[in-house]
Parts: sequence; C-alpha cells; structure tokens
Amino acid sequence: MTDQVEAANFDELRALFAILPGPDEAAREMAAAREQTLTKPVGALGRLESLTAWCATWQGRHPPRLDHPRIAVFAANHGIAARGVSAFPAAVTAQMVANFQAGGAAINQLCGLHDADLRVYEMALEAPTEDFTRTAAMSEPDCARAMSYGMMAVEDEINILCLGEMGIANTTSAAALCLGLFGGEAVDWTGPGTGVAGAAMSAKIAIVGEAVALHRAALGDPLEVLRRLGGQELAAIAGAVLAARIGRVPVILDGYACTAAAAVLYAIDEHALDHCIVGHCSAEPGHRRLLDVIGKRPVVELDMRLGEASGAAIALGVLRAAVACHAGMATFEQARIDGPV
Repeated sequence: MTDQVEAANFDELRALFAILPGPDEAAREMAAAREQTLTKPVGALGRLESLTAWCATWQGRHPPRLDHPRIAVFAANHGIAARGVSAFPAAVTAQMVANFQAGGAAINQLCGLHDADLRVYEMALEAPTEDFTRTAAMSEPDCARAMSYGMMAVEDEINILCLGEMGIANTTSAAALCLGLFGGEAVDWTGPGTGVAGAAMSAKIAIVGEAVALHRAALGDPLEVLRRLGGQELAAIAGAVLAARIGRVPVILDGYACTAAAAVLYAIDEHALDHCIVGHCSAEPGHRRLLDVIGKRPVVELDMRLGEASGAAIALGVLRAAVACHAGMATFEQARIDGPV
C-alpha cells in the first residue's frame, strides 16, 4: 500500500484527496439491518450500535473485524522546546521512546490488554524542527517526507489503526496549528501541556500568538500551516490518516496533538476525517474546542492528557465491545424469542 501513496511534495499529497474512497453504504445498511434482528430493544446498545456501523462502513465489509489492530506512536522533537514551553526537557522524548521499547509506558499495558500491535516510529530525535517563532518548522520536502513516513504505518493486514504521539512541546505546536487553521486567540487553544502554569503559561500563550503572526501570510494553505507550525510526528500522523482512508482502515485518534494533526486534513476537505473517531476528550482545554470545530464526539471522557495513543487504545476496547455484541448476539429467530410488536 505504501508504494501507492508515498508522496515527495505537497502537489502529490494534494492529488491524493481526489482519490479518497467514500463510505460503503451497502456495509452500513447490512449493519443497520442486523441491529434490528438482535435480541434487544431497538437502540438499546446506544452508541455501540453506531460505532459498529461506522466500522463496517469504513472497512467496507460486514460484519467488521478487529482482529489485527495496530497502535502507532510517532515521536519527534520540536525546536520550540528551547523556549521553555514545557515542564520537561526535550531529552524526555528519547527517554520515553526507550520506555516504550522496554514495555514500561501506559500504552504498553493497554496494547497488552487488547493484544494490539504497537509500533513506535522514532523520527530523527537528534534533529528537531526549527523554532517556528523565527522561521518555518520544516521545509516542504521535510514535511512531505514526514507525511510519507506516516503512511508506512498503514499495511494491508491491519483493520483498525490507533494513532498517538510523543514529543516534548507538541501541545505548543498543536495550539499554533489550531490557531493558524481555525482562528480565534492564542489563549483559546493553548493549555498547560505537561503542567506549565503561571508566568510559564503566559509565555507559552504569547509564543503561540507570536508564531502564528509570523506566518500569517501563509495561513490560507493547510499544508503550509502544517510545515510552518507543526512537527515531524504531527505531519506523520496526518500522512497515516490519509493513507488509512485510501486503504479503508478506520482510525481512532488520540488526544489534542493527534487530533490537531488530523485537523490539517479536515481544513483541506471537511469529509477527510469521516473514517476517524476520536478516542477521548483530553483535559487539554483546546481539545474540546477543536472537537466542536471538526464535529467529532469523543468515545470516552476520562480527564486524560497523557498522549502516546493511550486514549485511543482505551476507545479500541469500547469499539471491540461494540463489534463483539453485533457479531455474536443471537437474533430473535435464533433464540426463539418473540420480537417487538
């Protein structure tokens, strides 16, 4: 699949939007028809029913399958971290990658629980992006390559993709992306991230506003916003979402930074994220505002703000419950139970 979707520049990436497959209405109708026959009142499983229908619609088959889930975590460093926007030093990105590889992070435990394939994509941690208050974070070739690298996470055997990130200072980048894409004020989109407060928080808000002001002339092009204000891991997430759509793989997005990366695609085409759900609403305040903008309702709300695909992995468990009920329940006829009159 990656041979079909790799792109070297923005023009090639833009061309992919013309070939994005739409929903499989036949699979959706089959899911809806089966729901009417199962041994329960109509609608009794609430949102679990719509999640199953969504999964069938974007996999293009009924019943949907979730036997090959992949959780992909992209890790990169941000030049803006040198401005003190995080409570942790940039070295923590590499340290957390080592923790993922050693099995010691929250996402490792959740992957074990769901028997999910965890892939950690380490993106040139020794070469952070530029400080985007002074220049563009990435060149166009670098941003396009990062998006293409993200596309590699979508392989033929997987049938659900959970996306997450690791990168000190990436909530600053996410806030700048959202402000650049959707407007408002810097304070609307900027939150504490890893725990900054007081004067450090005020400085973070000012930095987000400063960055967007510097690049204001380029804000009409979402891919330019990504390369100027984003990060390598955020570009990779955008690429993974795009490739998943082409490959008919439904996607579960994680928290604020992950959703901000995907929102770049929404800013290009408001239907580009129809194959995505958002696993949770982060405690980062800009996330709820962003979900309202892109019209997404989170699967769970647990006041999490960890990143690393942890919220997406928890939502995977909910989706698996939905699909298991749909595929495994008896029909009224099979159970010899009288149906509704």
